[in-house]
Amino acid sequence: MAIKEVADNDVSYETYRGLPPLAGLCSMQKAIQSDWSVEESVERWKRLHYCLKRASEIFTARITAEPIYELKMAFSHHAFLCAEHVSAIRKRVGEMREPPLGLDKVPCESLALWLDEIESAPSSEILVCGLYRHLVPAILSAARQLQSDAHPLADAPTVRMAKLLAFEFEELNEIGTQILNSLLEEDSAKTISEWESILEQAIQSAGGLDGNSERSASMPNRHFSRSPYVQEREPRRDERFIDRFNAGVNPEAFLYDDRYSAQAKTLMMYYKRLREVDVPEMMATIIHELKDEEPWEFCSEMIRQLWDEARHAMMGEVGFVSLGLDWKQIPINWTWSRNLNLQLNARERHGVLFFIEQGLMPRTGKRFEWEVATHSGDRLAGLFQDFDWADEVLHAQIGRRWYVPRYGSLQEAMSYGDTCWSQVMSHWKEYREQGLTQHRNWWPDLYREACARWDCTPDPETLAFATTYEEKRADLKEI
Repeated sequence: MAIKEVADNDVSYETYRGLPPLAGLCSMQKAIQSDWSVEESVERWKRLHYCLKRASEIFTARITAEPIYELKMAFSHHAFLCAEHVSAIRKRVGEMREPPLGLDKVPCESLALWLDEIESAPSSEILVCGLYRHLVPAILSAARQLQSDAHPLADAPTVRMAKLLAFEFEELNEIGTQILNSLLEEDSAKTISEWESILEQAIQSAGGLDGNSERSASMPNRHFSRSPYVQEREPRRDERFIDRFNAGVNPEAFLYDDRYSAQAKTLMMYYKRLREVDVPEMMATIIHELKDEEPWEFCSEMIRQLWDEARHAMMGEVGFVSLGLDWKQIPINWTWSRNLNLQLNARERHGVLFFIEQGLMPRTGKRFEWEVATHSGDRLAGLFQDFDWADEVLHAQIGRRWYVPRYGSLQEAMSYGDTCWSQVMSHWKEYREQGLTQHRNWWPDLYREACARWDCTPDPETLAFATTYEEKRADLKEI
């Protein structure tokens, strides 16, 4: 229900010395209108909440099996943005006489079908079409309409929240358009167009995302969502990720060896950061599998951590680019996420994640990496490790909030995580015997090229580093 504008001559009112009325929220003419209510506000927010929550779940669930690296990163960011607004909406609805909130109820079956179809899209092309040509623009439109319709004084918190939602989704919509322009191909246009007609019928049947448009008579038949969506737990990577089973270099063994220079260690830290693409691949499966067992706050904080880990991977990418080095020539190993996803259940994977996070907190963890980066003279490495350290402190706190309470003590929680990690088979020899990798030592080539960029002579001892993951895992414990 939109607020009607009032002609200026309908109201005669003056503020002191012409100061803006009503704290600058709106004109007196607009404030006098009364076509709004708590009920209308809550109803709009509930539908937006449902769509944003589903959007965050879709973005998250598809990260693992999405092969294109840039889409993994974009999905991680967009899942986080959606989750942040979901949390804000939950708080706002709770302020408007709504206990119990009823936020987990499906507001409209047509809306559910619309989102189920997008969630079940079978390819990257079709998925991004559903997300960025339909879902994101619809959220943006509903946010703008809510900002315009809500009473600017009585419902000022809603206006502000809708404004912030629209602001972020304008940028998200622009990025989505760029993604569509880059990925959609002509030969798939017909298939996508036929499917898009189902999406359009579904959203029309729902009366639009906010329910305020004219509704069509009936829902369309399901297409991709005839069978419920099932998340793929095995990660996928695009063709730029070469020799993915390669575990021929143990960067942690290099990093903690005093024989090697801080400058050389920055290369290993950039590699470690970029390799963190496997953390979102693994965390996405935890969040998806536990979303119905844990409260929203758990999912929200885990999605925040997932986004941080994606940022860390991009820090490694940027680090290599800053040195003029081609990361695509280096095997970015994926066996950590792959083995955990295929060998452990969600609770066990969470245990491994927590155990690793806590291991990063002592002085030999993230603080050490920051000190090394600072001493290296590489200001970018110092910047990245500074924020990487800060992020990991937050992640350790998230783990203590949501993981430790399931156990009798911190020590018991740590022990369980260690046990779970010890159960994961690395298959180091098997991967080589199966011809999946020869565990090539890629370090000497990378180090030589970096030295050429640094205009220095390679150190023979550094050049000879050849420790693998065959007998030690990332925390240097024996396998």
